[in-house]
Amino acid sequence: MSNADTASALQLEVRHSLSDVTEQSWNALNVLQNPFLRHEFLAALEQTGCLGQTTGWFPRYFLLWNNNHSAAPGAEKDDDAERELIAAVPCFVKTNSYGEFVFDFAWAESYQQHGLSYYPKLVAAVPFTPATGQRILISPEHPRKPIISMLATSIRHYCREQDYSSLHWLFPTQEECDQLCEQAPAFKNKSQADALKEDEINEADEATVLIEHSASDHLQRINCQYHWRNRGYTSFNDFLQQCTAKRRKTIKRERRYVSDAKLRVERRLGASLSDQEWQWVHELYCATYDRKWGSPSLTLDFFRQMGKTMGEATLIVFAYDSTDETPDAPIACSIMFSGGGCLYGRYWGCRVQHNSLHFEACYYQGIEYCLEQGFETFEPGAQGEHKITRGFEPTITYSAHYLAEPAFRDAVNRFLQDESRYIRQRCEGLTNLLPFKADLDLNK
Repeated sequence: MSNADTASALQLEVRHSLSDVTEQSWNALNVLQNPFLRHEFLAALEQTGCLGQTTGWFPRYFLLWNNNHSAAPGAEKDDDAERELIAAVPCFVKTNSYGEFVFDFAWAESYQQHGLSYYPKLVAAVPFTPATGQRILISPEHPRKPIISMLATSIRHYCREQDYSSLHWLFPTQEECDQLCEQAPAFKNKSQADALKEDEINEADEATVLIEHSASDHLQRINCQYHWRNRGYTSFNDFLQQCTAKRRKTIKRERRYVSDAKLRVERRLGASLSDQEWQWVHELYCATYDRKWGSPSLTLDFFRQMGKTMGEATLIVFAYDSTDETPDAPIACSIMFSGGGCLYGRYWGCRVQHNSLHFEACYYQGIEYCLEQGFETFEPGAQGEHKITRGFEPTITYSAHYLAEPAFRDAVNRFLQDESRYIRQRCEGLTNLLPFKADLDLNK
Protein backbone atom coordinates (compact mmCIF):
# COMPACT_ATOMS: atom_id res chain seq x y z
CA MET A 1 0.00 0.00 0.00
CA SER A 2 1.33 3.45 -0.91
CA ASN A 3 1.93 6.24 1.59
CA ALA A 4 -1.07 8.10 0.21
CA ASP A 5 -3.30 5.02 0.60
CA THR A 6 -2.08 4.57 4.16
CA ALA A 7 -2.83 8.17 5.03
CA SER A 8 -6.28 8.08 3.43
CA ALA A 9 -7.13 5.01 5.52
CA LEU A 10 -6.61 6.96 8.72
CA GLN A 11 -9.43 8.86 10.36
CA LEU A 12 -9.24 11.03 13.47
CA GLU A 13 -12.33 11.53 15.60
CA VAL A 14 -13.03 13.76 18.56
CA ARG A 15 -15.45 12.28 21.05
CA HIS A 16 -16.81 13.79 24.24
CA SER A 17 -17.06 10.50 26.11
CA LEU A 18 -15.43 7.09 26.39
CA SER A 19 -18.81 5.44 26.84
CA ASP A 20 -18.85 4.05 23.30
CA VAL A 21 -15.14 3.15 23.15
CA THR A 22 -14.53 -0.40 24.28
CA GLU A 23 -12.31 -1.06 27.26
CA GLN A 24 -10.39 -3.66 25.25
CA SER A 25 -9.54 -1.37 22.32
CA TRP A 26 -8.49 1.55 24.54
CA ASN A 27 -6.42 -0.50 27.00
CA ALA A 28 -4.60 -2.24 24.14
CA LEU A 29 -2.94 1.14 23.48
CA ASN A 30 -1.83 1.57 27.12
CA VAL A 31 1.26 -0.56 26.59
CA LEU A 32 3.09 0.78 29.68
CA GLN A 33 0.09 -0.16 31.86
CA ASN A 34 -0.18 3.24 33.49
CA PRO A 35 -3.16 2.95 35.88
CA PHE A 36 -4.39 6.50 35.22
CA LEU A 37 -4.58 5.88 31.47
CA ARG A 38 -6.70 2.78 31.82
CA HIS A 39 -10.18 2.97 30.37
CA GLU A 40 -11.58 2.05 33.78
CA PHE A 41 -9.97 5.06 35.47
CA LEU A 42 -10.93 7.65 32.86
CA ALA A 43 -14.45 6.26 32.47
CA ALA A 44 -14.95 6.35 36.23
CA LEU A 45 -14.11 10.05 36.29
CA GLU A 46 -16.82 10.60 33.67
CA GLN A 47 -19.45 8.37 35.18
CA THR A 48 -19.24 9.42 38.83
CA GLY A 49 -19.54 13.19 38.64
CA CYS A 50 -15.85 14.17 38.80
CA LEU A 51 -15.83 16.04 35.48
CA GLY A 52 -17.96 18.78 33.97
CA GLN A 53 -19.17 22.15 35.17
CA THR A 54 -18.28 21.63 38.83
CA THR A 55 -14.58 20.99 38.26
CA GLY A 56 -14.09 22.62 34.83
CA TRP A 57 -12.88 19.47 33.03
CA PHE A 58 -14.73 18.59 29.78
CA PRO A 59 -13.51 15.48 27.91
CA ARG A 60 -12.30 15.52 24.31
CA TYR A 61 -10.89 12.14 23.33
CA PHE A 62 -8.91 12.09 20.09
CA LEU A 63 -9.17 8.67 18.44
CA LEU A 64 -7.13 7.63 15.40
CA TRP A 65 -8.69 4.79 13.44
CA ASN A 66 -7.40 2.54 10.66
CA ASN A 67 -10.35 2.12 8.30
CA ASN A 68 -8.64 -0.67 6.34
CA HIS A 69 -8.72 -3.01 9.31
CA SER A 70 -10.95 -6.07 9.01
CA ALA A 71 -13.24 -6.85 11.92
CA ALA A 72 -12.40 -9.86 14.03
CA PRO A 73 -14.60 -12.95 13.53
CA GLY A 74 -17.68 -12.73 15.73
CA ALA A 75 -17.32 -8.98 16.31
CA GLU A 76 -20.51 -6.95 16.56
CA LYS A 77 -21.44 -5.13 13.37
CA ASP A 78 -20.94 -1.48 14.18
CA ASP A 79 -18.70 1.24 12.83
CA ASP A 80 -15.94 0.77 15.43
CA ALA A 81 -15.86 -3.02 15.00
CA GLU A 82 -15.08 -2.56 11.31
CA ARG A 83 -11.89 -0.61 11.99
CA GLU A 84 -8.85 -0.61 14.28
CA LEU A 85 -8.14 1.95 16.99
CA ILE A 86 -4.42 2.61 16.58
CA ALA A 87 -3.89 5.73 18.73
CA ALA A 88 -5.67 7.91 21.26
CA VAL A 89 -5.09 11.07 23.27
CA PRO A 90 -7.11 11.93 26.39
CA CYS A 91 -7.74 15.68 26.23
CA PHE A 92 -9.95 18.03 28.19
CA VAL A 93 -11.31 21.49 27.58
CA LYS A 94 -10.55 23.52 30.71
CA THR A 95 -12.35 26.56 32.05
CA ASN A 96 -9.85 27.00 34.90
CA SER A 97 -6.36 25.78 35.82
CA TYR A 98 -7.21 23.73 38.90
CA GLY A 99 -6.21 20.09 39.22
CA GLU A 100 -3.38 20.35 36.69
CA PHE A 101 -0.24 20.78 38.87
CA VAL A 102 1.53 22.71 36.10
CA PHE A 103 0.82 26.24 37.19
CA ASP A 104 -0.14 28.80 34.56
CA PHE A 105 -2.26 31.17 36.65
CA ALA A 106 0.16 34.01 35.88
CA TRP A 107 -0.27 33.38 32.15
CA ALA A 108 -4.05 33.58 32.52
CA GLU A 109 -3.75 36.81 34.49
CA SER A 110 -1.50 38.32 31.84
CA TYR A 111 -4.00 37.43 29.11
CA GLN A 112 -6.77 39.09 31.12
CA GLN A 113 -4.71 42.23 31.64
CA HIS A 114 -4.33 42.53 27.86
CA GLY A 115 -8.03 42.02 27.19
CA LEU A 116 -7.69 38.44 25.97
CA SER A 117 -9.37 35.25 27.14
CA TYR A 118 -7.12 32.46 28.39
CA TYR A 119 -10.06 30.13 28.96
CA PRO A 120 -11.20 27.86 27.50
CA LYS A 121 -7.97 26.05 26.79
CA LEU A 122 -7.21 22.41 25.93
CA VAL A 123 -5.03 20.08 28.00
CA ALA A 124 -3.73 16.59 27.21
CA ALA A 125 -3.63 15.20 30.70
CA VAL A 126 -5.19 12.99 33.34
CA PRO A 127 -7.44 15.08 35.58
CA PHE A 128 -6.15 15.79 39.10
CA THR A 129 -3.09 13.57 38.52
CA PRO A 130 0.50 14.90 38.45
CA ALA A 131 2.01 11.61 37.29
CA THR A 132 4.22 11.14 34.25
CA GLY A 133 2.84 8.89 31.55
CA GLN A 134 2.32 8.62 27.82
CA ARG A 135 -0.14 11.21 26.60
CA ILE A 136 -0.29 9.79 23.08
CA LEU A 137 -1.29 6.14 23.31
CA ILE A 138 -0.23 4.21 20.21
CA SER A 139 -0.59 0.57 19.24
CA PRO A 140 2.81 -1.18 19.45
CA GLU A 141 2.23 -2.40 15.89
CA HIS A 142 2.54 1.16 14.55
CA PRO A 143 5.49 3.60 14.59
CA ARG A 144 5.33 6.17 17.38
CA LYS A 145 7.24 9.11 15.94
CA PRO A 146 5.15 9.88 12.82
CA ILE A 147 1.89 9.31 14.68
CA ILE A 148 2.95 11.61 17.53
CA SER A 149 3.74 14.32 14.97
CA MET A 150 0.49 13.83 13.10
CA LEU A 151 -1.70 13.89 16.20
CA ALA A 152 0.11 16.82 17.83
CA THR A 153 -0.36 18.96 14.74
CA SER A 154 -4.00 17.95 14.26
CA ILE A 155 -4.87 18.66 17.88
CA ARG A 156 -3.16 22.01 17.67
CA HIS A 157 -5.21 22.80 14.56
CA TYR A 158 -8.35 21.73 16.42
CA CYS A 159 -7.52 24.30 19.09
CA ARG A 160 -7.32 27.02 16.48
CA GLU A 161 -10.60 25.95 14.88
CA GLN A 162 -12.33 25.96 18.27
CA ASP A 163 -10.74 29.29 19.21
CA TYR A 164 -9.01 27.89 22.33
CA SER A 165 -6.19 30.05 23.62
CA SER A 166 -3.70 27.23 24.04
CA LEU A 167 -2.85 23.54 24.17
CA HIS A 168 -0.98 22.02 27.12
CA TRP A 169 0.55 18.53 27.35
CA LEU A 170 0.91 17.86 31.08
CA PHE A 171 3.34 15.27 32.45
CA PRO A 172 4.13 13.51 29.15
CA THR A 173 7.15 11.26 28.89
CA GLN A 174 10.45 12.92 28.02
CA GLU A 175 10.35 11.19 24.63
CA GLU A 176 6.97 12.73 23.85
CA CYS A 177 7.92 16.16 25.15
CA ASP A 178 11.15 16.25 23.16
CA GLN A 179 9.30 15.41 19.97
CA LEU A 180 6.43 17.81 20.66
CA CYS A 181 8.94 20.61 21.02
CA GLU A 182 10.83 19.78 17.83
CA GLN A 183 10.28 22.27 15.05
CA ALA A 184 10.98 19.99 12.08
CA PRO A 185 8.24 17.80 10.54
CA ALA A 186 8.80 14.05 10.70
CA PHE A 187 7.56 13.46 7.14
CA LYS A 188 10.01 14.52 4.43
CA ASN A 189 8.18 12.86 1.53
CA LYS A 190 6.00 15.45 -0.24
CA SER A 191 3.45 12.95 -1.52
CA GLN A 192 3.00 11.62 2.00
CA ALA A 193 2.58 15.10 3.44
CA ASP A 194 0.15 16.09 0.68
CA ALA A 195 -2.00 13.09 1.53
CA LEU A 196 -2.51 14.43 5.06
CA LYS A 197 -4.79 17.41 4.54
CA GLU A 198 -6.96 19.04 7.16
CA ASP A 199 -10.69 18.71 6.70
CA GLU A 200 -13.29 20.93 8.33
CA ILE A 201 -13.74 20.09 12.02
CA ASN A 202 -17.32 19.64 13.12
CA GLU A 203 -18.47 20.71 16.58
CA ALA A 204 -20.52 17.56 17.11
CA ASP A 205 -19.63 15.08 19.81
CA GLU A 206 -18.07 12.78 17.23
CA ALA A 207 -16.30 15.22 14.97
CA THR A 208 -14.44 13.57 12.10
CA VAL A 209 -11.05 15.03 11.33
CA LEU A 210 -8.48 14.20 8.67
CA ILE A 211 -4.87 14.76 9.45
CA GLU A 212 -2.51 17.64 8.70
CA HIS A 213 1.20 17.64 9.44
CA SER A 214 3.57 20.54 10.08
CA ALA A 215 6.05 21.75 12.70
CA SER A 216 4.77 21.61 16.28
CA ASP A 217 5.65 25.00 17.78
CA HIS A 218 5.31 23.77 21.36
CA LEU A 219 7.35 25.17 24.25
CA GLN A 220 8.97 22.83 26.75
CA ARG A 221 8.55 23.38 30.49
CA ILE A 222 10.14 21.36 33.27
CA ASN A 223 9.61 20.92 36.98
CA CYS A 224 11.00 18.77 39.77
CA GLN A 225 9.37 15.90 41.61
CA TYR A 226 10.82 13.32 44.02
CA HIS A 227 10.73 9.63 43.10
CA TRP A 228 11.99 6.55 44.93
CA ARG A 229 13.87 3.99 42.85
CA ASN A 230 14.42 0.36 43.69
CA ARG A 231 18.16 -0.18 43.33
CA GLY A 232 17.98 -3.91 43.88
CA TYR A 233 17.07 -3.71 47.56
CA THR A 234 16.02 -7.02 49.09
CA SER A 235 14.14 -5.49 52.03
CA PHE A 236 13.39 -2.21 53.79
CA ASN A 237 16.35 -2.85 56.04
CA ASP A 238 18.56 -3.36 52.97
CA PHE A 239 17.34 0.04 51.71
CA LEU A 240 18.26 1.56 55.10
CA GLN A 241 21.74 0.07 54.91
CA GLN A 242 22.41 2.23 51.86
CA CYS A 243 21.68 5.37 53.93
CA THR A 244 24.10 7.23 56.14
CA ALA A 245 23.98 6.41 59.84
CA LYS A 246 22.33 9.75 60.63
CA ARG A 247 19.55 9.36 58.07
CA ARG A 248 19.06 5.70 58.90
CA LYS A 249 18.55 6.65 62.56
CA THR A 250 16.04 9.37 61.63
CA ILE A 251 13.91 7.04 59.48
CA LYS A 252 13.91 4.35 62.17
CA ARG A 253 12.88 6.92 64.77
CA GLU A 254 10.00 8.15 62.61
CA ARG A 255 8.70 4.61 62.19
CA ARG A 256 9.11 4.00 65.92
CA TYR A 257 6.92 7.04 66.73
CA VAL A 258 4.05 5.24 65.02
CA SER A 259 4.61 1.87 66.68
CA ASP A 260 5.14 3.45 70.11
CA ALA A 261 1.79 5.23 69.75
CA LYS A 262 0.22 1.75 69.43
CA LEU A 263 -1.17 2.56 66.01
CA ARG A 264 -2.02 -0.32 63.71
CA VAL A 265 -1.13 0.18 60.06
CA GLU A 266 -2.35 -2.17 57.35
CA ARG A 267 -2.23 -2.28 53.57
CA ARG A 268 -5.34 -3.31 51.68
CA LEU A 269 -6.08 -3.74 47.99
CA GLY A 270 -9.14 -1.85 46.86
CA ALA A 271 -10.96 -5.03 45.83
CA SER A 272 -11.05 -6.15 49.48
CA LEU A 273 -12.70 -3.02 50.91
CA SER A 274 -16.31 -3.00 52.08
CA ASP A 275 -18.67 -0.17 51.21
CA GLN A 276 -18.27 1.20 54.74
CA GLU A 277 -14.51 1.24 54.34
CA TRP A 278 -14.80 3.15 51.05
CA GLN A 279 -16.98 5.68 52.86
CA TRP A 280 -14.21 6.11 55.44
CA VAL A 281 -11.64 6.53 52.65
CA HIS A 282 -13.71 9.26 51.03
CA GLU A 283 -14.34 11.04 54.35
CA LEU A 284 -10.60 11.12 55.11
CA TYR A 285 -9.83 12.26 51.57
CA CYS A 286 -12.34 15.09 51.91
CA ALA A 287 -10.96 16.09 55.32
CA THR A 288 -7.64 17.07 53.76
CA TYR A 289 -9.38 19.23 51.16
CA ASP A 290 -11.54 20.84 53.81
CA ARG A 291 -8.42 21.90 55.72
CA LYS A 292 -6.23 22.94 52.79
CA TRP A 293 -7.67 23.32 49.31
CA GLY A 294 -11.43 23.69 49.39
CA SER A 295 -13.73 21.42 47.40
CA PRO A 296 -12.60 17.82 46.74
CA SER A 297 -12.76 16.68 43.12
CA LEU A 298 -13.34 12.94 43.50
CA THR A 299 -16.68 11.55 44.62
CA LEU A 300 -17.52 8.61 46.85
CA ASP A 301 -18.92 6.81 43.81
CA PHE A 302 -15.55 7.23 42.07
CA PHE A 303 -13.76 5.41 44.89
CA ARG A 304 -16.42 2.71 44.97
CA GLN A 305 -15.98 2.19 41.24
CA MET A 306 -12.20 1.96 41.65
CA GLY A 307 -12.73 -0.88 44.08
CA LYS A 308 -14.89 -2.71 41.56
CA THR A 309 -13.01 -2.08 38.32
CA MET A 310 -9.40 -1.42 39.43
CA GLY A 311 -9.31 -3.10 42.81
CA GLU A 312 -6.09 -4.96 42.04
CA ALA A 313 -4.36 -1.69 41.14
CA THR A 314 -5.66 0.36 44.08
CA LEU A 315 -3.77 0.28 47.39
CA ILE A 316 -5.19 1.76 50.59
CA VAL A 317 -3.04 2.13 53.69
CA PHE A 318 -5.19 2.38 56.82
CA ALA A 319 -4.08 3.51 60.28
CA TYR A 320 -6.11 2.57 63.36
CA ASP A 321 -5.94 3.69 66.99
CA SER A 322 -7.35 1.23 69.51
CA THR A 323 -7.79 4.05 72.05
CA ASP A 324 -9.90 6.14 69.66
CA GLU A 325 -13.62 6.65 70.36
CA THR A 326 -14.33 4.59 67.25
CA PRO A 327 -11.43 2.12 67.17
CA ASP A 328 -12.87 0.17 64.24
CA ALA A 329 -12.77 3.25 62.01
CA PRO A 330 -9.40 4.35 60.60
CA ILE A 331 -7.94 7.61 61.82
CA ALA A 332 -5.96 8.07 58.61
CA CYS A 333 -5.38 6.57 55.18
CA SER A 334 -3.28 7.02 52.07
CA ILE A 335 -4.53 6.18 48.59
CA MET A 336 -2.20 4.76 45.96
CA PHE A 337 -2.41 3.19 42.51
CA SER A 338 -0.06 0.79 40.76
CA GLY A 339 0.75 -0.35 37.25
CA GLY A 340 3.66 -0.92 34.91
CA GLY A 341 6.10 -1.62 37.74
CA CYS A 342 5.39 1.71 39.45
CA LEU A 343 3.49 2.74 42.58
CA TYR A 344 1.81 6.16 42.61
CA GLY A 345 0.94 7.88 45.86
CA ARG A 346 -2.04 10.15 45.34
CA TYR A 347 -4.02 11.15 48.42
CA TRP A 348 -3.72 11.35 52.17
CA GLY A 349 -6.30 12.12 54.83
CA CYS A 350 -6.50 11.96 58.60
CA ARG A 351 -8.86 12.97 61.40
CA VAL A 352 -6.29 12.67 64.21
CA GLN A 353 -2.70 13.91 63.97
CA HIS A 354 0.15 11.64 65.10
CA ASN A 355 3.87 12.25 64.89
CA SER A 356 5.30 10.85 61.62
CA LEU A 357 2.11 8.97 60.70
CA HIS A 358 2.03 10.77 57.36
CA PHE A 359 5.56 9.57 56.57
CA GLU A 360 4.67 6.01 57.54
CA ALA A 361 1.40 5.77 55.59
CA CYS A 362 2.47 7.73 52.50
CA TYR A 363 6.16 6.83 52.10
CA TYR A 364 7.50 3.92 54.15
CA GLN A 365 4.51 1.63 53.60
CA GLY A 366 4.73 2.43 49.89
CA ILE A 367 8.43 1.56 49.79
CA GLU A 368 7.75 -1.74 51.56
CA TYR A 369 4.98 -2.55 49.08
CA CYS A 370 7.28 -1.80 46.13
CA LEU A 371 9.90 -4.14 47.56
CA GLU A 372 7.33 -6.89 48.08
CA GLN A 373 5.95 -6.52 44.55
CA GLY A 374 9.29 -5.95 42.82
CA PHE A 375 8.27 -2.50 41.58
CA GLU A 376 11.03 -0.32 40.17
CA THR A 377 9.66 3.13 40.99
CA PHE A 378 7.50 4.91 43.57
CA GLU A 379 6.12 8.34 42.68
CA PRO A 380 4.53 9.75 45.86
CA GLY A 381 2.95 12.82 44.26
CA ALA A 382 3.87 16.41 43.47
CA GLN A 383 6.00 18.78 45.55
CA GLY A 384 7.44 18.16 49.03
CA GLU A 385 11.20 18.56 49.44
CA HIS A 386 10.90 16.70 52.75
CA LYS A 387 10.69 13.52 50.65
CA ILE A 388 14.34 13.83 49.62
CA THR A 389 15.87 12.96 53.00
CA ARG A 390 13.62 9.88 53.05
CA GLY A 391 15.10 8.47 49.85
CA PHE A 392 13.08 10.11 47.07
CA GLU A 393 15.37 11.43 44.35
CA PRO A 394 14.88 14.80 42.58
CA THR A 395 13.50 13.98 39.13
CA ILE A 396 12.73 16.23 36.19
CA THR A 397 9.13 16.19 34.91
CA TYR A 398 7.95 17.69 31.63
CA SER A 399 5.16 19.58 29.95
CA ALA A 400 4.74 21.10 26.48
CA HIS A 401 2.71 24.21 25.65
CA TYR A 402 1.31 25.76 22.49
CA LEU A 403 -0.05 29.31 22.78
CA ALA A 404 -1.95 30.57 19.76
CA GLU A 405 -1.13 34.23 20.38
CA PRO A 406 2.39 34.82 18.94
CA ALA A 407 3.30 37.71 21.24
CA PHE A 408 2.47 35.72 24.35
CA ARG A 409 4.20 32.62 22.96
CA ASP A 410 7.42 34.60 22.55
CA ALA A 411 7.15 36.09 26.05
CA VAL A 412 6.40 32.73 27.64
CA ASN A 413 9.28 31.15 25.73
CA ARG A 414 11.72 33.65 27.25
CA PHE A 415 10.29 33.03 30.70
CA LEU A 416 10.53 29.24 30.34
CA GLN A 417 14.16 29.37 29.25
CA ASP A 418 15.06 31.23 32.45
CA GLU A 419 12.82 29.03 34.57
CA SER A 420 14.31 25.83 33.13
CA ARG A 421 17.87 26.87 33.95
CA TYR A 422 16.86 27.60 37.53
CA ILE A 423 14.93 24.33 37.96
CA ARG A 424 17.74 22.17 36.57
CA GLN A 425 20.26 23.83 38.87
CA ARG A 426 17.91 23.47 41.83
CA CYS A 427 17.09 19.83 41.03
CA GLU A 428 20.78 18.98 40.78
CA GLY A 429 21.57 20.80 44.01
CA LEU A 430 18.81 19.03 45.93
CA THR A 431 20.50 15.67 45.37
CA ASN A 432 22.88 16.72 48.16
CA LEU A 433 19.98 16.21 50.60
CA LEU A 434 19.55 12.53 49.73
CA PRO A 435 20.15 10.16 52.65
CA PHE A 436 22.42 7.75 50.79
CA LYS A 437 26.05 6.96 51.39
CA ALA A 438 28.52 8.68 49.10
CA ASP A 439 29.45 5.43 47.31
CA LEU A 440 25.91 4.70 46.11
CA ASP A 441 25.79 5.22 42.33
CA LEU A 442 22.57 7.10 41.55
CA ASN A 443 23.18 6.81 37.81
CA LYS A 444 22.55 3.09 37.71
